[in-house]
Amino acid sequence: MSGGKDVADWWRTEIIDMEPGRIHLRGRPVQDLIGTTGFAPMIWLMVTGQTIEGPRADLFEAALVAAVDHGPQAPSIAAARMAATCGVGLQSAMATGLNMLGDVHGGAGEQAVMLYDAALAAGPGDAALGDALDRWRADHGRYLPGFGHRFHKPVDPRAPRLLALVDAAVEAGAVAGAHARIARAIEAHLAAERGAPVPMNIDGATAVIYAELGCPAPLARGFFGLSRSVGILAHSWEQMQQGGRNKGPTPPHYRWTYDGD
Repeated sequence: MSGGKDVADWWRTEIIDMEPGRIHLRGRPVQDLIGTTGFAPMIWLMVTGQTIEGPRADLFEAALVAAVDHGPQAPSIAAARMAATCGVGLQSAMATGLNMLGDVHGGAGEQAVMLYDAALAAGPGDAALGDALDRWRADHGRYLPGFGHRFHKPVDPRAPRLLALVDAAVEAGAVAGAHARIARAIEAHLAAERGAPVPMNIDGATAVIYAELGCPAPLARGFFGLSRSVGILAHSWEQMQQGGRNKGPTPPHYRWTYDGD
């Protein structure tokens, strides 16, 4: 007889321990966390099992705040708003938007962390950096994640502020600054290569923060999705208040191009 142990061991977790009248999250009574722990530090505790405070917590929260929304033209937001006019509930509209986040829309932060790590592993110097970028492009294509923006020109307004916060955290000794330095070196390399600035964008800047905080690359994507879910919720709710029925991506008097015979 297993005594039910085979069932208990079916799911294994270090995140939550619970019985009637008791909830411990990462070993801490939930009642001790309520009212004493901010939402961003709580996210960090739940995901990593570690506490975060001071300039490091400020950096993490800044990255979450910076990526909450990018308007109805963002596929995740547009999809959520369209779903909200189709008779689904608020959570279904949110899920529709979140499910739009993938390698292209939502994945650049993860890819930027990978790029920074590859560039750092190549060693110091412009030649080593150039070789690392060449290898990246050979494997992933010419686009370098985290740099340039098709809408925000010449500068994504979020990136300089985030990098300034990273610089302050480096000054305070809270993070090392290696990823910030390599990101700026890539930015300079791209400017020299193209003969024009190619500034870091929101994905590149938040990737710097997540990398400086020691996050594995996939967590950069996960935290982006968590951040963007705030905008998805806001837009879904707004659309529900505005009303509308079965709204498509364009007003109905616009038609698609038919390429058939």
